[in-house]
Amino acid sequence: MGRAPRAGRLPGIRRWPPRCVALPRGGATPTTWRRPPGCTRERSCPFRTGPAAVLQTGEKRKILMFRKCHLFQTLFLSYAVLHLHLCCQQTCFPKQIQGKNRIILRRAGMSLSARRVTLPAITPIILQKRVIKVYSEDETSRALDVPSDITARDVCQLLILKNHYIDDHSWTLFEHLPHIGVERTIEDHELVIEVLSNWGIEEENKLYFRKNYAKYEFFKNPMYFFPEHMVSFATETNGEISPTQILQMFLSSSTYPEIHGFLHAKEQGKKSWKKIYFFLRRSGLYFSTKGTSKEPRHLQFFSEFGNSDIYVSLAGKKKHGAPTNYGFCFKPNKAGGPRDLKMLCAEEEQSRTCWVTAIRLLKYGMQLYQNYMHPYQGRSGCSSQSISPMRSISENSLVAMDFSGQKSRVIENPTEALSVAVEEGLAWRKKGCLRLGTHGSPTASSQSSATNMAIHRSQPWFHHKISRDEAQRLIIQQGLVDGVFLVRDSQSNPKTFVLSMSHGQKIKHFQIIPVEDDGEMFHTLDDGHTRFTDLIQLVEFYQLNKGVLPCKLKHYCARIAL
Repeated sequence: MGRAPRAGRLPGIRRWPPRCVALPRGGATPTTWRRPPGCTRERSCPFRTGPAAVLQTGEKRKILMFRKCHLFQTLFLSYAVLHLHLCCQQTCFPKQIQGKNRIILRRAGMSLSARRVTLPAITPIILQKRVIKVYSEDETSRALDVPSDITARDVCQLLILKNHYIDDHSWTLFEHLPHIGVERTIEDHELVIEVLSNWGIEEENKLYFRKNYAKYEFFKNPMYFFPEHMVSFATETNGEISPTQILQMFLSSSTYPEIHGFLHAKEQGKKSWKKIYFFLRRSGLYFSTKGTSKEPRHLQFFSEFGNSDIYVSLAGKKKHGAPTNYGFCFKPNKAGGPRDLKMLCAEEEQSRTCWVTAIRLLKYGMQLYQNYMHPYQGRSGCSSQSISPMRSISENSLVAMDFSGQKSRVIENPTEALSVAVEEGLAWRKKGCLRLGTHGSPTASSQSSATNMAIHRSQPWFHHKISRDEAQRLIIQQGLVDGVFLVRDSQSNPKTFVLSMSHGQKIKHFQIIPVEDDGEMFHTLDDGHTRFTDLIQLVEFYQLNKGVLPCKLKHYCARIAL
């Protein structure tokens, strides 16, 4: 006879580590459990229970519940490791964990080579693309799918091509921070994704796309950007120095001019502003603690511009309580609130332009000159052949022709060709106005004059019913360059118009008065000495002739739509 099984051991069942045997009372459904004899295991087991073993011994029915602790632990870990290896790359795990996983898989009788899975190819970080949103002045926007290494100049070129604009190298990308009321020009060589990475999550910042004629104007006309009373030199110079030489000193690393003048500075943690004398040097911005003295013991460091960006304040009086509207500030590259700003305020626009331009030159140096001379050389490798549309050979070979006589001739004089083109355009416009006036109306003269009075509304330089302050804001946004202009309705006299233009870093306004002669209406700027049938003729005339204006009309302010 075989030996009777001991307590806790059943015949035909392999012995496992100590386990808990649960016996129901009275053959009912097991609801209350008791510890079997000889069991030393804790009442709560951390592992899952296995299937029940039902044994019948005589009249009693026993249900054996045992926990396969070591087996289930090994199978569970093996399954988890296999799942992770199939879903992720093997390089995601440290070497120590990989070694342990191999041992566990070997115990379970499995191997990673038993099932081959094709993992998706991972795109390098340089080639990854992101979606950016760019706004125009009328708040229309456009989403662009761009690579991570795209520059601001490349984004402008992309928008120029998509919207069929003329590329005159004045299109600019702006960074607008509405929560602190400032904005800045994103330089052509800057990476747009890096600029976006410095924004806070809850900040409603925007990228704006518009023209900025003053972006590189200081390379063409430096005399307007560096007044003599604001520029001095660290070393003595013989004779007067021209503005061009001052600009060359900014670009060189050996010498530098010093910009100095009074500025209003906002005290940290306070709402008050204090007027202090500042000095701008290559090492940073300093202010004097004793009047206008620039002795080293009286100079105190204010801000450096290596890790900061220069912003222009849009509403300094309303937002920060500034004494004037010509404010600018230093903001760290990393995300920060209004407390991190170092606010400054100038007395006039020319002074602010001088400070901001000098800081840009000292921060970027020759990079700005390269952007100006080679606008298509970006970090992403874009060139003029790949982005900007080139003119065809047949278009470059076009010449001006005169067909007024019996024989046609080529007009070789450029001035004559331009005047003939203007006269031809004016004659064509008069014919068009006459056709519009005579179509379906017996009174051709009255209809023609009415058409002439309203034909200007479709022009991009005309802005209907905007205020004087709004006109000045538009001109300042697109650059205080000589000849930047727009035409608007007069608020004081509804029947007249106003020509607003920029000259000498200032904005001037000229009233366009309507004059009636022999039942026809004309427009004039000089009390009737020069008359024009419509505003288009007036604008085209002053684009070619200075007349009574301080300079010719060159660039018009227009609100574009993306």
